[in-house]
Amino acid sequence: MKKTDKPWSGRFAAPVDEFVKAFSASVGFDRRLYRQDIAGSIAHARMLAQVGVLTGAERDAIVTGLEAIQAEIEAGTFVWDTALEDVHMNIEARLIARIGEAGKKLHTGRSRNDQVATDLRLFLRDAVDQLDAAIARLQAVIVDLAEREADSVMPGFTHLQAAQPVTFGHHLLAWFEMLARDRARLVDARARINVLPLGAAALAGTSFPIDRAYTAQLLGFAAPAENSLDAVSDRDFAIEFTAACALLAMHLSRFSEELILWSSSQFGFVELPDAFCTGSSIMPQKKNPDVPELVRGKAGRVYGHLIALLTVMKAQPLAYNKDNQEDKEPLFDTLDTVLACLQAYAGMLPGIEVRREAMRHAASQGFCTATDLADYLVRKGVAFRDAHEIVAQAVRHGVETGKDLSAMSVEELRAFSGAIGPDVTAVLTLEGSLAARAHLGGTAPSQVRAAVARARQRLAGHGL
Repeated sequence: MKKTDKPWSGRFAAPVDEFVKAFSASVGFDRRLYRQDIAGSIAHARMLAQVGVLTGAERDAIVTGLEAIQAEIEAGTFVWDTALEDVHMNIEARLIARIGEAGKKLHTGRSRNDQVATDLRLFLRDAVDQLDAAIARLQAVIVDLAEREADSVMPGFTHLQAAQPVTFGHHLLAWFEMLARDRARLVDARARINVLPLGAAALAGTSFPIDRAYTAQLLGFAAPAENSLDAVSDRDFAIEFTAACALLAMHLSRFSEELILWSSSQFGFVELPDAFCTGSSIMPQKKNPDVPELVRGKAGRVYGHLIALLTVMKAQPLAYNKDNQEDKEPLFDTLDTVLACLQAYAGMLPGIEVRREAMRHAASQGFCTATDLADYLVRKGVAFRDAHEIVAQAVRHGVETGKDLSAMSVEELRAFSGAIGPDVTAVLTLEGSLAARAHLGGTAPSQVRAAVARARQRLAGHGL
């Protein structure tokens, strides 16, 4: 009987079809896990020596060999072989070639099933930390911009219709809060990522006297997984990570939509830095907001990865199945995509030119102080529903005459209610509207500055 070159070939009488070899191989993409795979193998070898399965000399040879292999990979001299299927077998084969018999003992008490689950958790644990730092960097940029624009008046919108005056700084801090929730979700997901599968072996555990708590300690995991079947087949943690990234991508897409609108000539609220825009091949006047548009588009890419992972898992019986090989590329691309979007935003936002006069003009055109007039009437003793109707009539008059409420005389306004007096003028100014909302979470410039100070404390480590 002719054997194939596979580590499991003893069961088979014929070699694997060449197409199937290529179709089944994952080393083209899972080689990205080499650091995690080597770290997990070093911890496993140390644990096996701790419980007496390996000698101290065998452990040392394995650790030294694996460290040398990592150096080869990082130097670009390691030769990856598709015939060896995946990152795990490529590294193991190289280890055996380097150190001989001791290398063959490394896989004692484990399977590629618990090995890859461990690698993925180590990878995603690092990914969460990378994303958290990148989001915090963007938040710091937003806070600086919000402080600079704490007094800049702009219309706040509902249904994309001018609603009430806000400050640009206040609007920016809404983005800060979205990102704070993204960080909190990722940190929360990290707790469920940080569970050790190693020791579950293929699905049922191992007959060797392993010490899973020791392995968990070596790798920085909070605890070993409780159930061996679940440990090798669970990909909830990967789906949860991708779901958190999908929410983050959605938030970045919303930022993008606003910047795309605001930078258009129809709004003219902001000018994006030239370095983050492109022109047109046919229309020389164009300055296209390509970076925000790409970020908006990439949200769909991340959503697709989430759906892909959910679909991969939706009908799998316990325990491990080959389907799970399809979990890595969506995860890798999700991380790369979201990190790139965060980097783009952190680089772009500091260069934005804010056109304060255009914002202010827009805020003065859409009857944005109508609610302030209604509140004024309520304070004068008018029931809110009656005040609402009075102001609606005044707005209709403004539409017909082309006048904003703030441009109407006191006499004009008194035609709608005798409760209106000369003091109404201060209420109808943009500054008066903003200043009236001087409560926690309000848009008054003083509250924006207070929120900036709190945001900086949160970024300094006093809470997300």
